[in-house]
Amino acid sequence: MANIFDGNSITNRNKIYEVPEGTMILKEGEINLDMYKILSGHAEMYTGYGTENEILIGMIGPGTCFGEFGILTGKPAIYTIITYSPVKLLRVTEGLMGQFIQENRDDILKIMKNMATNMMRMQHQINQLSEELMIKKQEEEATDIPTSNAKREKEYFDNLHKQQRDELRKYALYKSEKTDGDLPKMRFL
Repeated sequence: MANIFDGNSITNRNKIYEVPEGTMILKEGEINLDMYKILSGHAEMYTGYGTENEILIGMIGPGTCFGEFGILTGKPAIYTIITYSPVKLLRVTEGLMGQFIQENRDDILKIMKNMATNMMRMQHQINQLSEELMIKKQEEEATDIPTSNAKREKEYFDNLHKQQRDELRKYALYKSEKTDGDLPKMRFL
């Protein structure tokens, strides 16, 4: 997918964009020197997007910033962002980050919390996958099931991933519609 933002035009920098559903905004492994803040709509955060190791890390919505890792470190993105619904974004370029910080001091703490939350989500996913693999291996060893049952294992994890993705989507949509009250209990991978 091509980047929808024209980085060559100075007039297009630091603007608000409307992005259609299903658009890749940030791609894991690519260097991105822009940060984005979601003003409306929702997007999905993945690792391994488009591969057999694809994992939906979470849904993000209004007020969430992403791309901060690249703009702060100059390193490739550690996740992929795909719009789940039409999204309105504020794009902040590397050259205008200082001005953004001065004009949006309240957002700096949100950005730091967002980075910490993303790291915690990723660590949780790693821990859960490690536990699932360990349990599966123990079950196979206990019943002498050969590890060549890769197709069955893949189906199991694909189904588990689909359930998690569906639950995260429901949660994000529910949360965006409710301002208070108890959130539904959910099972995460």
